[in-house]
Amino acid sequence: MVSDDLLEILRCPACVQHAEGNLELNQTSWLVCTEDGCGRKYPIRDDIPVMLIDEGDKWVGVSVSELPFPPPKG
Repeated sequence: MVSDDLLEILRCPACVQHAEGNLELNQTSWLVCTEDGCGRKYPIRDDIPVMLIDEGDKWVGVSVSELPFPPPKG
């Protein structure tokens, strides 16, 4: 489980360069960027958020309701 303190400070690494980059926890296993037009989704694997832009890019075309639970291994 990712701590609430960590979730509060994490930001989308792509969006934080020009906007807030806020993330929303989804299914306890995904961090979804809430910035308009972003669509990146970052998996949480073994309680560690994978905050790589390339990883978030892999899931841009997948709707939140279709995200696999648990996230697949890298």
